[in-house]
Amino acid sequence: MNAQQLFEQIRAKRSFLCIGLDSDIARIPELLLTKEDPVFEFNKAIIDATVKYVVAYKPNLAFYEHRGAAGWNTLYKTVSYIKKMYPDIFLIADAKRGDIANTARMYADAFFKTFPFDAVTLSPYMGHDTVEPFLRYNDKWAILLALTSNGSFDDFQMIKNADTGRLLFEEVIAKMMNLSTENNMMFVVGATRWEMLAKVRKLAPEHFLLVPGVGEQGGSLAEMAKHGMNKRCGLLVNSARSIIYVDRSMRFAEAAGAAARNLQQEMESLLKEANLVD
Repeated sequence: MNAQQLFEQIRAKRSFLCIGLDSDIARIPELLLTKEDPVFEFNKAIIDATVKYVVAYKPNLAFYEHRGAAGWNTLYKTVSYIKKMYPDIFLIADAKRGDIANTARMYADAFFKTFPFDAVTLSPYMGHDTVEPFLRYNDKWAILLALTSNGSFDDFQMIKNADTGRLLFEEVIAKMMNLSTENNMMFVVGATRWEMLAKVRKLAPEHFLLVPGVGEQGGSLAEMAKHGMNKRCGLLVNSARSIIYVDRSMRFAEAAGAAARNLQQEMESLLKEANLVD
């Protein structure tokens, strides 16, 4: 899936919503705990209830890795189910990997061969050779951390390069732009950093941005659209807890569907304002 194809999915669903499958076994409805694989049953119900409103799902691997082999099995079942039942969905591994080239090749194989992911989040701070192995796969994407939404983001990301005058996150974008194109590379920009989007868009006007932080973290969807949209939308906005945990009764899937629909309707209005859909 290239950037134009992703945009066509956005237009078809009138949505640029990505749902984070940050599925914590301690937070799912208790009645699911009697199932053989409670987290998979939870994920499946959430997916089926929300898929008409979203273009992407993003499992956060920490919520699966901490359960060992059982968690990896749940993850594989989840992503395989999505690809089988909803093959047009864009599937992101929220892994935040970043290691030397030999190790990076193994990670790339894991996410793009063993698992059917379309994209993986990466930390690019060890340099370009840690990213390049992920760019060797056709129709796969590297999503690079640039400007995050966590509280201590400015420990490093806002350090200024005295030679160029650019902040560290700007340096990351500028240097990594030379590796590839908007058809297989995105950047992570936190929704609570919308005031920085002008800087991001100046460096990466055509690229998609993965935007976490809408929902419980307080990011403004309208502000992100105002400052971050480009001629192909250029945004995938992620929401996790405010959708998947909106209700902990056995009506959780129905409630999640309603929460996703509300966000989709807001996104449709923003797409219309930008003349990206009729």
